[in-house]
Amino acid sequence: MKFYNSIGPNPRVVKMFMAEKSIDIPRVEVDLLAGENRQEAHLKRNPSGQMPTLELDDGRFLAEVTAICEYLEEKHPTPPLIGSSAEERAMTRMWTRRVDLYIVEPMLTGFRAAEGFNLFKERMRLLPQAADDLKTFAQEKIAWLDGLIAGRDFIAGPRFTMADILLFCTMDFAATVGQPVNRDNANIAAWFDRVKARPSAAASAK
Repeated sequence: MKFYNSIGPNPRVVKMFMAEKSIDIPRVEVDLLAGENRQEAHLKRNPSGQMPTLELDDGRFLAEVTAICEYLEEKHPTPPLIGSSAEERAMTRMWTRRVDLYIVEPMLTGFRAAEGFNLFKERMRLLPQAADDLKTFAQEKIAWLDGLIAGRDFIAGPRFTMADILLFCTMDFAATVGQPVNRDNANIAAWFDRVKARPSAAASAK
């Protein structure tokens, strides 16, 4: 296999997932800043032009971070980051969907339409007039999640899962582009610090 890597929170999600499982896949670096991901060679791998992409042993390509992580979980089930039973997997997928839909997408879309506008304006449809509302929506949902995780260590309950990795990588990136972690959300702030202390957080930042 080959992992087509770049800067950004999405590739980091997969790298952190792999670090938790001690998986080492050869990497091919794609220059996101130069727009290499929007050029013909990468579009053949991933027609959406997004990062990252995983090349399978049979030559097929797999994109979308949750799909890649699901695949790696199937191939390397220990330690389980999605789940080892139908119930655990369902809970992880439910929370991952909530995190992705309510927080990750508006947070990153808001960034692209504001701080990232000059980088992305020729690559995708942007709505700069909606940027502030998108960021506000994400922060409101973080506050909502703060109340829901009271008394537990991780997003889906007592287990560290893909939902934690997805949210952490996004929030850690967002903090560098004008969307800092709101320490008034005490449960989320404590969760964020707990995840940041994991060795996989530092390993995936490289």
